[in-house]
Amino acid sequence: MNPVIITEGDYQLIKGLIGNTGKGHNEMTLSHEMNRAILVKKDALPVNTIGINSEVAVLDIETQKVKSFTIVMPAMANMSLGKISILSPMGTALIGFRKGEEVVWGMPGGLKKFLILEVKHPF
Repeated sequence: MNPVIITEGDYQLIKGLIGNTGKGHNEMTLSHEMNRAILVKKDALPVNTIGINSEVAVLDIETQKVKSFTIVMPAMANMSLGKISILSPMGTALIGFRKGEEVVWGMPGGLKKFLILEVKHPF
């Protein structure tokens, strides 16, 4: 299993978020991911690593469809604007992974496999 790499700032935001919500499946899964994360300073985050506010393009291996979106905090989520919550199954699945990696994750429709095609940071 590939390590999750996350900035200290994103880690603090996510840990605070998890502490203020119920312990639903995504929150518990995200908590597990944060517990195994490698923390780095913002300027040390590898350039192609997904964090909060990253613009991401992924390929659904099964359907061969590309999906593009930005991973945001729950209050900023808006599907019509292509903004998904870090607490969504897709947001939880991708945080801390890098361009070129394949991620296998349990989604509402079953187990899905994604290839991360592109990652852009706002900073």
